Amino acid sequence: MIESPLLPTLGGYINGQWVMADSGKTLAVTNPVDNGHLADVASMDAVETERAIAAAESAQATPADRETRRGWLNAIAESLTNHREEIGRILCAEHGKPLAEAQGEADYAAGFFRYAAEHIDALDPRTLDEQPRGCRWTVYHRPAGVVGLVTPWNFPIGMIAKKLSAAIAADCASVIKPSSKTPLTMIALFTLLEREVGLPAGKANLVMGSAGPITQALFDAPAVRVISFTGSTEVGRELIQQSAPGIKRLALELGGNAPYIIFADADLDHAADQLIGNKFRGGGQTCVCANRIFVHQSVAAAFADKLADRVQSLTVGDGMDPDTKLGPLIDEKAVAKVARHVEDALDKGAEKIYQGDAAGLPGTFYPPTVLLGVPSHAACYREETFGPLVPIITFTDDDQVVALANDTDFGLACYVFTGDETRGQQIISRLHFGHAALNTGSGPTPEAPFGGMKQSGYGREGGLEGLFEFTEAQTVPVG
Repeated sequence: MIESPLLPTLGGYINGQWVMADSGKTLAVTNPVDNGHLADVASMDAVETERAIAAAESAQATPADRETRRGWLNAIAESLTNHREEIGRILCAEHGKPLAEAQGEADYAAGFFRYAAEHIDALDPRTLDEQPRGCRWTVYHRPAGVVGLVTPWNFPIGMIAKKLSAAIAADCASVIKPSSKTPLTMIALFTLLEREVGLPAGKANLVMGSAGPITQALFDAPAVRVISFTGSTEVGRELIQQSAPGIKRLALELGGNAPYIIFADADLDHAADQLIGNKFRGGGQTCVCANRIFVHQSVAAAFADKLADRVQSLTVGDGMDPDTKLGPLIDEKAVAKVARHVEDALDKGAEKIYQGDAAGLPGTFYPPTVLLGVPSHAACYREETFGPLVPIITFTDDDQVVALANDTDFGLACYVFTGDETRGQQIISRLHFGHAALNTGSGPTPEAPFGGMKQSGYGREGGLEGLFEFTEAQTVPVG
């Protein structure tokens, strides 16, 4: 069992009160490093969700002025920073990512609240310079209404920060549903919201449990006007269908299949260093990490060797150990998928350059693996692996690699490495991905908008664009 001052209860939070499920049901949370039991949290249903929506609707009836909202946002940022070590410890325990990385995620989360506080003025009314038809025209950004925020397990504090910061900035009350795999970090956040921030009752509500009845209740409630979801494209398609009867707005960050392109003139050492940070963060369980590594055939062997040298230094183990660089995967299903992708690629002619050793570790581990000469008909080319596999695919010219990179239904992130920036910009302009990095493996940041193209979803989080996600533009002409 896990004990923490930030986990005084294992219930949800509705209308300013901690509550357990009406049914008395709980769901078990385990540590993937050894499958050890951490806690039993409330397993809620539609009835609790409906109460949370009613509480949020009541809170929505009392607007908060801009400076009050700015104060809340700054207070949350400060609270997350002050408690980063304990939040990181809880996150590490239920997710498995290394402790330093988990604490870094708390800092990342604080950045979204801080950015929203600093730029909340962007939501102020704007009066047009023009006066069409002799009227004064003003555009107001009104709160959309109650919002449902549904977050995944891979970034338990980072993903809710993206959504909740924008919701608070827009003055929207929220009902939040975390992943059942990693609910403890969310409980810790709500503890801080109650103790150190002082949000009004009903402004933010927490319900935990099976996704089906909770999300259905969100779609059924007229008061809920926007639902923001991060997760798989398969679930995203279902949510789009559910949104139709109530004409709900959706903000969707869905699956990825990120290409990581390395041209012959690239700095191979830099590209390898950046790939380590990009690919193995969170055990490779991020939607923006490189999934298909395209390397020009003239430097592919040299790059594979450089990468293998670096991968050998990744210590696999318990994230609480300061020497650990790569923790466990979230569950056995995740391990089985990576293993299937590796065996499939090898069966289809890929060469194993390096594979680490996770033997003897009790949890859900898979060793970091580098393959060279992976064919385009391999499963890992088409599917998102979500694990520590680096499949290297060779190419011969610009047109070919652009076609290969775009040969996916997804368009979330891509990465290009070349010694010629002009060439790199030209290549990026032809790639259909919302986040397109040149000579860096960097992912999203609070200061810039992030989101997908094609079947990776729509809507943006972060940056000024993300601040408007939970607002409705109302145009007011005055004669």
